[in-house]
Amino acid sequence: MIAVLEKLKEKVWQANLELQKKGLVLYTWGNASEIVREEGLVVIKPSGVPYEELSPDSMVVVDLEGKVVEGNLRPSVDTKIHLDLYKLFPEIGGVVHTHSTYACAWAQACRDIPCLGGTHADYFFGPIPCTRPLTEEEVERSFEGDTGKVIAERFAELKPLEVPGVLVAYHGPFTWGRDCQEAVFHSVVLEEVARMSWLTLSINPEAAPLAPRMLEKRYLRKHGKGAFYGQGPGH
Repeated sequence: MIAVLEKLKEKVWQANLELQKKGLVLYTWGNASEIVREEGLVVIKPSGVPYEELSPDSMVVVDLEGKVVEGNLRPSVDTKIHLDLYKLFPEIGGVVHTHSTYACAWAQACRDIPCLGGTHADYFFGPIPCTRPLTEEEVERSFEGDTGKVIAERFAELKPLEVPGVLVAYHGPFTWGRDCQEAVFHSVVLEEVARMSWLTLSINPEAAPLAPRMLEKRYLRKHGKGAFYGQGPGH
């Protein structure tokens, strides 16, 4: 198990650095994590440490209740939300949170990101949902804890691997995937489609969402049973 965790700390460290390389985070903002399902352990970025000072050894290992199992630093302040997502969506293996500009703008406007074109439909099967704002009581009780609750509300009828991201109202985006690298990829895509949607609606405020049949065709060509995008196995 020690070898598995050491390897995973390296992977999660690289995933966090990729967020900075892709311009999705500034200073100490944002975090990436990955779970070892069999052991119920999560490797996550430490809180408030600049990306330039991170190393594999600075990654923190916590259990699903948030108790630090390994590491000398405090885990990210968003750890509770990561853990709630792992509990809520058993099919995911990695989670990312950023404060990327355009995604945050939609979150601060408390608006879903509509699916206005093929790029969006290639990766998100429909609008990227925004949660309802937390009530004053929820903020006072447990900001991080109730964030998981409002995400769960929005995904009551959605499949997390078909819509691998959410906007938390007044906060920002969380994305996920089968591992932390895929979660980073979805963060990059989410930010780009957030920018595209903002530009589209700036040009034409009456722009209509992609027709359902076109959405289905675009999404399923990459993710359906008969997916044909790319080179397939062996390439």
